[in-house]
Amino acid sequence: MRRFAIPTVIAAGVLALAGCSASGTDAGDGGGEEEAAAIEEVGILVPADPGGGWDQTGRAMSGVLVDEELVSAAPVTNEGGAGGTVGLASFANERDPYSLMVTGLVMVGAVETNASATRIEDTTPIARLTDEPLVVVVPADSPYDTLEDLVDDIAENGQDVVVTGGSAGGADHILAGLLLTEAGLDSDEIIEKLNYVPNAGGGEAVTMLLGGNADAGISGVGEFAEFVEDGSMRALGVSSEEPAALLPDVPTLVDEGYDVVLTNWRGVLAPGDITDAEAQALTDLMTEMHDSGEWTAVLEENGWTDAFLVGEEFDAFLEENVASVSDTLKSIGLVE
Repeated sequence: MRRFAIPTVIAAGVLALAGCSASGTDAGDGGGEEEAAAIEEVGILVPADPGGGWDQTGRAMSGVLVDEELVSAAPVTNEGGAGGTVGLASFANERDPYSLMVTGLVMVGAVETNASATRIEDTTPIARLTDEPLVVVVPADSPYDTLEDLVDDIAENGQDVVVTGGSAGGADHILAGLLLTEAGLDSDEIIEKLNYVPNAGGGEAVTMLLGGNADAGISGVGEFAEFVEDGSMRALGVSSEEPAALLPDVPTLVDEGYDVVLTNWRGVLAPGDITDAEAQALTDLMTEMHDSGEWTAVLEENGWTDAFLVGEEFDAFLEENVASVSDTLKSIGLVE
């Protein structure tokens, strides 16, 4: 079993890491050295409500795995709430070794902001799949013509400006805090002024924006692109270093004068108590999926960057990401 060990409490900016272990065992069989059975079916848990980036990822995976005949079935289950930590707690009790849970930067932050008893460290990392820039949008009739208009109004009028996005402490929330940091606000001012309304899925943020219940929204480019294209929303900036493929005419945050680059990775985890052989079988399955032509088409269609990592490289990335996000959340006042 591949699990990465990180202390429950992470000091800001310190990577206190214990590395990977290989201690997975099957009951009574003396360890995880035996070859795992072929994977006929794999269950996919999406720890969010339908309509958001995690849901899109889980359903895309399911479609490719079945269409490419890598498994006979890949049912998707949604269990949203608290930035994925509700689903994470449920996944901790999963007994089927051939189960996967979609995860990503949002969950890393939500574990910290929700002080989740179940942590990502309690699972087995399998693969990082994609990377996606975020986009800041406003309704089509918004008075904000530029990102600076929006940020300045939040700095001046605080709670009167409603910003919506994904879960508290997730990538969207972090980006809002970083923009205000760039505008010169300290952590106490960010807490006082930022009126951020979190949602369990991307569909809820769209509803708030189109219903006039939010002044601005932040989410993955793939979740808002169609509304920008049909004219019901206007995009003020994307959070990648270069313009996003789905919104090539939208400036980057750096172009707009804010030195912020933040992209939202997504990947999959397996239950913690699986053997090395079972973890390797799932890793091999994700590698086959990634190498398929249909997965390449999925990436292009959704504007997702291929960010595939497995094995020790993904373990190391995840360890560093947990520590980095914890540090960032503290620096912008979202956790103590």
